Amino acid sequence: MAKSSSVITARNALYNNYVETVTPKTSIPKALFHSFVFGGVTCMIGQGIGDIVKLIAPSMSNDMVGNISSMILVTIAILLTGIGVFDVIARQGGAGSFLPITGFANAMASASMEFKTEGLIFGTSVKLFSVVGPVVVNGIVWSTVAGLLNLWITGM
Repeated sequence: MAKSSSVITARNALYNNYVETVTPKTSIPKALFHSFVFGGVTCMIGQGIGDIVKLIAPSMSNDMVGNISSMILVTIAILLTGIGVFDVIARQGGAGSFLPITGFANAMASASMEFKTEGLIFGTSVKLFSVVGPVVVNGIVWSTVAGLLNLWITGM
């Protein structure tokens, strides 16, 4: 029994050594900087789109301008995913490219593209909703909880 334990320990040490050699070395400050820059640039682009929409239609409400800006950002992210550019941006931007709405659009488009060979319904559509479903469910559940807490705390 002791011999098998030492064999397992030696095997684990070899495996840990292998993992250490093949794991890419990352600089946390560099990754944080890239995330901040890419996320900030994405938000600046969104603000620029909103400003242009507001110039074109000055009487439009701010909520509608925000909705249109979000739709345009999602469309751009899906197009960049389709031509393979978003992945290059995401490798450099890390969480800065994943966390804004563009990352969600990329996740949906990537899942749909990956399974398109299985057909429109069982491939593209099903995989699209496998990403969207948990997000929508969590959004509904947690917004309901927040609303009930607000109602309970404020008393109406």
